[in-house]
Amino acid sequence: MSELLPLFPLPSVVLFPNVFLPLHIFEPRYREMVADAVASDRTIGMALLRPGWEHDYEGRPAVYPIGCSGVITHAERLADGRYNIVLRGVERFRIVSEQHDRSYRVAIVEPLRDGVPSADDREAIRHHRSKLEALLAPTIDKGAVEAKMPPAMPDEDVVNALAQYLDLEPLEKQALLEQCGLRSRAEALVELLEMKLLMARTPGMSHVAH
Repeated sequence: MSELLPLFPLPSVVLFPNVFLPLHIFEPRYREMVADAVASDRTIGMALLRPGWEHDYEGRPAVYPIGCSGVITHAERLADGRYNIVLRGVERFRIVSEQHDRSYRVAIVEPLRDGVPSADDREAIRHHRSKLEALLAPTIDKGAVEAKMPPAMPDEDVVNALAQYLDLEPLEKQALLEQCGLRSRAEALVELLEMKLLMARTPGMSHVAH
């Protein structure tokens, strides 16, 4: 990943490695960003806006420092200049600083590579995958689960796909993205879902938690 990365900050979207994300691009500055990316290495970085972004959305409101780069696998330019694109998550990054010489945001970033899981890690991740599937089984139609997460899908892709596609709060997804390593992310996702199920089953618990 190049050190300079165009940033696309959004208030409710978190991208994970090797997961696909469809996006509709309509703001002029981000249309320019997509056009520039398509003409170069097709890579942009997704970052989550911090709370309070509404007061300065047209400017450069604060974002969380850890995001995920994505490569544009599909780009359709509409007649009025808007774009429909599909991103595939590549790898996590940390924002070091930002440059301000373009209409859109560009950051200097350092890649955060999760590394190759050890045999122990792989065993733990497989165990967490089984737990996740068991936790989700009562709430999701089995056919729908297998369509989204076929048994042949690698464990790491299942963990990242669930982290992105499940109906979680943006800050919960951000916390999962910030986990260092896939084993930690899988463990954190299991704990999060167990807590949500417990809260759903326990009257008044959600009120106490807040």
